[in-house]
Amino acid sequence: MAEKRTVPRKNFSFYMRVLNDDTGEILGHMVEVSAIGLRLETVGPLPTNKDFYMRVELTPDLGNMPYIVFIARSKWCKIDHIQPNLFHVGFELIEIMPEDKEIFLRIMAKFGS
Repeated sequence: MAEKRTVPRKNFSFYMRVLNDDTGEILGHMVEVSAIGLRLETVGPLPTNKDFYMRVELTPDLGNMPYIVFIARSKWCKIDHIQPNLFHVGFELIEIMPEDKEIFLRIMAKFGS
């Protein structure tokens, strides 16, 4: 399958969980990030083409707010071939406030490798 991405991704070297902002439920944790999206590792499959209201809790060195929120759309979901109890889910950022986007990019710069 041909690669469709036009923005480089970075592996994520820090355990940062991502929550459903509506329910407080943990969706998963970031394993890759780019300026326009992210990939989560989850313990169950998530539906594709669904918008999720996400919240990422911040450490004090990332911003003066306790968390950022944004809307991301799930694009694909695949089972992990090494650990079949885990799933990888790709998301595209749909809506994020400019000040939250700055922090999101700071997260990518600090923890992306």
